Amino acid sequence: QVQLVESGGGLVQTGGSLRLSCAASGRISTYGMAWFRQARGKEREFVAYISWSGGTTDYARPVKGRFTFSRDNAKNTVYLQMNSLKPEDTAVYYCAAGLRSFLVVSRSANEYDYWGQGTQVTVSS
Repeated sequence: QVQLVESGGGLVQTGGSLRLSCAASGRISTYGMAWFRQARGKEREFVAYISWSGGTTDYARPVKGRFTFSRDNAKNTVYLQMNSLKPEDTAVYYCAAGLRSFLVVSRSANEYDYWGQGTQVTVSS
């Protein structure tokens, strides 16, 4: 079993940057990883995906070109670099790990087995 702990959230002004981290208690090299987010009153939505090696990434259209997903399997940690932040990026961001998404891009929350507790990102206008 893998436990995931996110960090790096906070309050930032429009146009600013944040770097989220997700540290795992065990090895994540056999897992596809993803970030999802949930804004108040809205459903959880896919943000970004990265394959086990980092060779494949996928981004939701609203964040493409602004967010970068990376991983360091030696440290069992993944990162989400968020630039040019907008108020609509305000949400709780969740890290997720999935065996079934090891190689194949998955945007469905159902494909992920383990989830972190979330970290709040607030972008002020």
